[in-house]
Amino acid sequence: MNFFTLFGRYFILMGRVFSRPEKTKIYVKQIIREIEVLGLNSVGIVIIISVFIGAVITLQTRYNLESSWIPLYLIGLTARDTLLLEFSSTMVGLILAGKVGSNIASEIGTMRITEQIDALEMMGINSASYLILPKIIAAMLFNPFLTLISMFVGLIGGWLAVVLTGALPSSDYIFGIQYLFVPFYVTYALVKTVVYAFIITSVPAFYGYNVQGGALEVGRSSTRGVVYSSILILLADLIITQLMLA
Repeated sequence: MNFFTLFGRYFILMGRVFSRPEKTKIYVKQIIREIEVLGLNSVGIVIIISVFIGAVITLQTRYNLESSWIPLYLIGLTARDTLLLEFSSTMVGLILAGKVGSNIASEIGTMRITEQIDALEMMGINSASYLILPKIIAAMLFNPFLTLISMFVGLIGGWLAVVLTGALPSSDYIFGIQYLFVPFYVTYALVKTVVYAFIITSVPAFYGYNVQGGALEVGRSSTRGVVYSSILILLADLIITQLMLA
């Protein structure tokens, strides 16, 4: 399947996904369910990874700044800006692309090969909108909270690292994470997160929805969904950075 065919089929599917829903109440229930499945179930892994990454960033920065001319509070500033600008949005997005994206592609792909989607179509239900739209909305609503959690927990992880290792005074780290704080960095990260949430849900859903064959093809579609969504996340990161920070 060439690029333009793939591109066209994706936008045709998105047109069906965003068509007017038949019963709004059903969609509200589905969105709440998807928030739990795609969002709340990802809180644990985001917290664990963010704590360790915050600690590692802080310690690596400290051990690579050997000059006495460089103030120690810059370590806290570096950890803060790294988490806000890149890790808590893009890196967490890539992690969620693997966890959430594979789940979505496998779920919808299994429904396709077991003819559950065909059954929904026979009952007059817009299967694309019913299955995919709640996932997209749930991720776009909840993923910004995951990003904020990652920012906060990552900074806590850095603080725990300096306290437990004595790499630098805790007061210097705390001063550094407050020094020259730019609130726009948080806005920038949240904008990226919303875009990533759309990519993470829509691309794997597209591959799952269009799968043909059996269980082996479902696995392949899941892999393609994760790979292409990860590539699109990196591309979106580049474009949004140029648009918002240039």
